[in-house]
Amino acid sequence: MHSLTTRHLLGIKDLSTSDIELILETAKEFKEVINRPIKKVPSLRDITIANVFFENSTRTRLSFELAEKRLSADVINFSSASSSVKKGETLLDTVNNILSMKVDMVVMRHSSPGAPHFLAKNIKANVINAGDGTHEHPTQALLDAFSMQEKLGDLTGKKIAIIGDVLHSRVALSNIFCLQKLGAEVRVCGPATLIPKYFPELGIKVMYDVREALAWCDVANVLRIQLERQQLKYFPSLREYTLYFGINKKMLDELNKEIVLMHPGPINRGVELSSDAADSHHSIVLNQVENGVAVRMAVLYLLAQN
Repeated sequence: MHSLTTRHLLGIKDLSTSDIELILETAKEFKEVINRPIKKVPSLRDITIANVFFENSTRTRLSFELAEKRLSADVINFSSASSSVKKGETLLDTVNNILSMKVDMVVMRHSSPGAPHFLAKNIKANVINAGDGTHEHPTQALLDAFSMQEKLGDLTGKKIAIIGDVLHSRVALSNIFCLQKLGAEVRVCGPATLIPKYFPELGIKVMYDVREALAWCDVANVLRIQLERQQLKYFPSLREYTLYFGINKKMLDELNKEIVLMHPGPINRGVELSSDAADSHHSIVLNQVENGVAVRMAVLYLLAQN
């Protein structure tokens, strides 16, 4: 059995290509497990995992919790909304209090970029980044890559367009690092105000016409407009955004090829994707949700060996 080169999953940037391939291979085995009548394995029955979420999350938290339970781990959930963080307790105090309950792994989401890295330096438990601010969201990128491989096979040379609010998206950065390591060609598309200025330095070509991006790509990974992170006006109105960057089924049907449509969720229906596009045969959004559990099982299982 190969093992990961790291004790933590803080970001895709820190993983080697062989780490990524090992996680995706292991996820295939766990996907078979979760499609069996008995969906549990005893792999982590001696492990206690704390899900520590300082930011709201439904999908990621439920996906991690289900993955942990499928592996027979003991699980404790912590949400800052109902905790002493509201009384001014520091991040390190909060986590040390949880660790004193003999926790082996911490899955953390935090609004500050770098919070999981800070934690990993200061505690003994394995740390998994479930999203840190607008920085990275490694398990989302891994499940996206896994879902693409299921549809397209080897991703070497495949063309992936990441479309939408790239500036506020932690999914975009993790996806770019992951797909580049797997040999894919990545471009981003969106309003100029929502594309980070440093992207050309990452070797990423920027497109400003959504129809051109769709005509170019094999996979369109469409990002949510993150209104909750936007303190400024980045575009005149949602209606105008949809007019220029929204994707509908008619646009997909007019392409003279099949493309794969993805979205990390939750979808703003009628904004970045129309309902008929989100529910079309191009879309693998529900596959992404199912694959999320298998990929997170693989990550938890492999980190528990280190």
